[in-house]
Amino acid sequence: MHKELNQFARNEVWTLVPRTSEMNVIDTKWVFKNKLDKQGVIVRNKARLVAKGYNQEEGINYGETYAPVARLEVVRLLLAYACMNGFKLHQMEVKSAFLKGYIDEEDYVCQPPGFEDHKHPDYIFKLKKALYGLKQAPRQWYERLSNFLLSHAYERGKTDKTLFIKKAFTDIILVQVYVNDIIFGSTNQNLCEQFVAAVQGEFEMSVMGELNYFLGLQIEELNHGTFLSQTKYCKELLKKFDMENCKEILTPMATNCYLDSDEKGTSVDQTKYIGLIGSLLYLTASRPYIMFSVYLCANFRSNPKESHFTTAKRILKYLQGTTNVGLWYPSEVSLNLVGYSDYDFVGCKIDRKSTSGTCHLLGSSLISWHSKKQACVALSTAEAEYIATSSCCAQSLWIKQ
Repeated sequence: MHKELNQFARNEVWTLVPRTSEMNVIDTKWVFKNKLDKQGVIVRNKARLVAKGYNQEEGINYGETYAPVARLEVVRLLLAYACMNGFKLHQMEVKSAFLKGYIDEEDYVCQPPGFEDHKHPDYIFKLKKALYGLKQAPRQWYERLSNFLLSHAYERGKTDKTLFIKKAFTDIILVQVYVNDIIFGSTNQNLCEQFVAAVQGEFEMSVMGELNYFLGLQIEELNHGTFLSQTKYCKELLKKFDMENCKEILTPMATNCYLDSDEKGTSVDQTKYIGLIGSLLYLTASRPYIMFSVYLCANFRSNPKESHFTTAKRILKYLQGTTNVGLWYPSEVSLNLVGYSDYDFVGCKIDRKSTSGTCHLLGSSLISWHSKKQACVALSTAEAEYIATSSCCAQSLWIKQ
């Protein structure tokens, strides 16, 4: 907690001012978290002072709040591109990133619980920079970081605004931003060293070396390619739902499984079911083969029954035997983008809608996929196929850009 407040002092986040009746003061609280590595070992304990942003009033305490966030397809695309071009990716983390963003509004917060000024316990802090928990904090941090990179001759991606590119003759450096985590790599190691020196001169950073663990994804860069998995996350998921000692099953769903509303079935805990589906959805970041099964179970989140919960637990039984499975991105392959689409005509027995499925490969690296119900009812197999193909073409154009 002292370390956190020292960050506030170094970054000149706030100033202590007398409180008046017309000030809209936002309360604060402490949040504690254990930071883990990819083996699940605690590497440090973290204390974070956050503002209770839900008390903010739009137009008074904040204006614009939107901040772009990188899509997982972009991260996988960057991994595949780096692997094919034979350069290593590195990662770094900005310490207390949101404290670096300047705010335009007049915001006031209470003194941190347990650290009130003994001379002025009734005073409050006027913010100069953003604080964790404020609605505008992510936007203000992104604005400062992007302006810094643009001032150093980087170009922002036209489609993905969190990707920054800099070219130097025949070399290139790519910088991918995900809030306070930064992935970067270059065909010339000198460009990486220049980037690290420039960023560390502006912000307080912790350089974590070569990329190996990012957003729950475990990344192993080997001699002939890159292996992407979520082994740690998968084991934590099984433990969370008491399935770590369950029996293994060879497939995530039976081929003759057709779920419906099951209105006469026994209801189950909706909160637990939604938590299970949400956890499984994030696991699809490296497990395309459970995408359809998870999507099918996700259709019944509003009123889950015992049959739906049993089907979802079968996916966990399948994961029990495949915790170490992931995606393999080989090197030394051609840089060709190939997309595939398929459909399941009238696959949903409730509203008679068809299901679209697409996947895209860069060379031999699977970087994008989805399985979702079509928005309208297709009246023929040809119409269902056209709808699936159009979504595949749209994704292909986005990836090419």
